Amino acid sequence: MKKTFKRHKDYGFFDQDLRLSKLTKLGDPLEKLNKGIDFEIFRLILEDKLSILAKGAGGRPPYDYVLMFKVLILQRYYNLSDEQIEYQINDRFSFMRFLNLTIADDIPDSRTVWKFKEQLVDLKLIETIFNIFLKQIENLGMILNEGKIIDASFIEVPKQRNTKEENKQIKEGEIPKSITENPNKKAQKDIDARWTQKGGINYFGYKNHVKVDSKSKIITKYIVTTANVHDSQPLEQILTEQDKGQPLYADSAYSGEPCNEIIVKKEVENKTHIKGYKNKPLTADDFEQNRQKSSTRARVEHVFGFMEGSMNTMKLKQIGINRIEAAIGMMNLVYNMFRKIQLQAIL
Repeated sequence: MKKTFKRHKDYGFFDQDLRLSKLTKLGDPLEKLNKGIDFEIFRLILEDKLSILAKGAGGRPPYDYVLMFKVLILQRYYNLSDEQIEYQINDRFSFMRFLNLTIADDIPDSRTVWKFKEQLVDLKLIETIFNIFLKQIENLGMILNEGKIIDASFIEVPKQRNTKEENKQIKEGEIPKSITENPNKKAQKDIDARWTQKGGINYFGYKNHVKVDSKSKIITKYIVTTANVHDSQPLEQILTEQDKGQPLYADSAYSGEPCNEIIVKKEVENKTHIKGYKNKPLTADDFEQNRQKSSTRARVEHVFGFMEGSMNTMKLKQIGINRIEAAIGMMNLVYNMFRKIQLQAIL
């Protein structure tokens, strides 16, 4: 016998509330994010910087700055394109609730989202916003500063179909005329991304170098480079005065004399993995030391694991280092937001 479902004749706000209450029972992560994060802390910096552009472009935009920033949070958490985020906001109750919108409200279209995002990229605001949120976490006492972990992860972007001559010119830091003289082609070409190989696998794109508080697993600093930059290269830049006296955990990519000199200079305690060499293999004691360090160093894998799983992979479609820096910065910020909520539940 075919099962039938009772349907309401008219749709009303009570029906919407019923659906939202069901989402709450199912554990809507966006509701937890809304309750656990004070997004108003970003209003001052957004209004201060973006209002200048609004005046020059002919007036204030039709959507609230904090609302638009929350749209970018959604976009990064679910790894959605501008067109997809417009559709999903219209389609999903959880997205509308997160943005404090109803079905009667206007929804930002994809062009509006793109324009807002480009403004943040041009103003290089994402790192500033990341640090504002980091400061709040520090003030809450969530960062214990009992050790730091450093690691890097590949951020892949769409592979480019260039000729051998074009690739040669790009590697030499030149932009081929075939690209500069064709605006449509230039808009689709990432001339900043680079190829590299690790473990016999080729990667094209960038790297997200992070420094993580060893206890809280909060990202406290990040640096974005092209994929061909060695993990250890940003070591001096990523270590700060605040890290002085703390143990530093990292894999064997951060071993060797150049890295040791930086670690001594920065006055941090060297807990990087010992690396074996052809004429100097690891001893049993070396293996045991590495094993003990791994129990702490491996905590950084939880960070990248959250990005890979909960945030729908670490592959991006943005073109150019500036947009990628902003996208990776947002990725790290969104991770920290969810980590703050997790820590609040524990503490």
